[in-house]
Amino acid sequence: MATSESAPRSAWAPLRIAAFRNLWIALLASNIGTWMQTVGAQWLLVDDPNAATLVALVQTASTLPILLLALPAGALADTFDKRRMLIAVQLGQVCVGAMLTALTAGDLMPPALLLTLTFALGAGQAMVLPAWQAVIPELVPRADLPSASALGGISQNLARAVGPAVAGLLIARTGVAAVFALNALSFAVFAFVLWRWKHPADEDAGDPERFTAAVRAGGRYVRHSPVVRRILLRATLFVVPGSALWALLPLVASRRLGLGPGGYGALLGAMGVGAVAGALVLPRLRRVMSTNRMLFAAGVLYTVVLVALAAVPWEAVILLVLLPAGAAWVTVLSSINAAMQLFLPGWVRARGLSVYQIAFAAGLGLGSLLWGALAQATSLEVSYVAAAGLMALGAATVPLLPLRDVSGFNRDPAVYWPMPHLQLEPHPLAGPVVVTVSYAVSPDREAEFIAAMRAVRRSRLRTGAIRWGLFREGERPGRLVEMYQVPSWDEHLRQHSGRLTGTDQAIDERARALADGPPEVTHLLPAP
Repeated sequence: MATSESAPRSAWAPLRIAAFRNLWIALLASNIGTWMQTVGAQWLLVDDPNAATLVALVQTASTLPILLLALPAGALADTFDKRRMLIAVQLGQVCVGAMLTALTAGDLMPPALLLTLTFALGAGQAMVLPAWQAVIPELVPRADLPSASALGGISQNLARAVGPAVAGLLIARTGVAAVFALNALSFAVFAFVLWRWKHPADEDAGDPERFTAAVRAGGRYVRHSPVVRRILLRATLFVVPGSALWALLPLVASRRLGLGPGGYGALLGAMGVGAVAGALVLPRLRRVMSTNRMLFAAGVLYTVVLVALAAVPWEAVILLVLLPAGAAWVTVLSSINAAMQLFLPGWVRARGLSVYQIAFAAGLGLGSLLWGALAQATSLEVSYVAAAGLMALGAATVPLLPLRDVSGFNRDPAVYWPMPHLQLEPHPLAGPVVVTVSYAVSPDREAEFIAAMRAVRRSRLRTGAIRWGLFREGERPGRLVEMYQVPSWDEHLRQHSGRLTGTDQAIDERARALADGPPEVTHLLPAP
């Protein structure tokens, strides 16, 4: 991972790093292709009798695979070579894109098959996102992660500005098959750039974790991390109502405004332009506003946009209100994504980011389905007003449930536990293993010590423990015993050799400073 902290911190700073710049440009091409694919798929369905539901299902089919595959994909990315994994997935995407192109050109694309192949492309995206997000902290310094996250937003939204516009022109002139063909080509370009990138091997990585153990460890980390849970909550409260805009905008374009594919592309392009502009001014906003104030302001702004979409039937006005909608969207998602990348330690970064992607996909996919079904049963106006009300409620919760400032957390690995010296040689998969840590604590410090151990409990559960308890010795009242269970000896050794961070070390030291002398540690292994 890059470690330089001296480079100027601007919106463009990460692009000075050649590896990040090349991959970012390739990802931009892939994102443009993805938006072209989305526009093409949705436009194939706008004339169907069940268009309100089917058009929304395109978004659902794209994002639902993330719910199913993101956590396993994150475990694979944390366990194996991220570069090779990304290349393999891109080549698979090329094959699916080629199939979409051929079948559409032959007029052999019924709605069910279109949604199935869209689901397959979504599965590829689910495999790519955690690995790519976990690579970014290896490419840029920690202080530049917010800018790198904003550049990710610029990539997404520049693609949103360019992709739909190009797709609209191509659909009008040559048909949807050409759009699908360019999307397949964009995957090939990304695979080529990844192949040329020489990712340095991690000499200290050690043996990879077993897949099932890695998935469970990622889930435990998120479950026992209040910071991550709050980030996921804030993402969900914004994305669920925000998805109404994306899900129903094709119907606004075709039914309310009477626009063709070019006009729909222009609407998406307007939102993309607003998002790019918002990403560019984010560094300045961060100097004068806290993250939580930005989240609140973005929620209020997005609420106004949703109301305007329900009430205004004029194309020019809709184009104008979509500009701030794009800025609000990128402000929220860039801030949340940067918070996740800053907080997650390297050993579980891809898995944690995959859970974030699951929350995002669930909000976007299930939200799109909800607003599409509501529009089918009532009207577009009712759906947008309902989404606006939910967005306003979410914004109102920011002061009550704010994001925590994670910039001061030490996420560097801290190998400070001495390796255990046992008389036995346990098999790495032997387990469960029970670890006991016995502390001598004076009565006048006992209450403070017990309070400090609450943070120790969360640290143990985040890094591998499946059960934890604090007990008092009956024979020696002045001794308190921490006892926790780890699934295997291998998992416990990983606590010794890289899972703990500087923050975990500070938590440990705070508790141990309240004890009288160093603790006594024992390891209980399963009997034959």
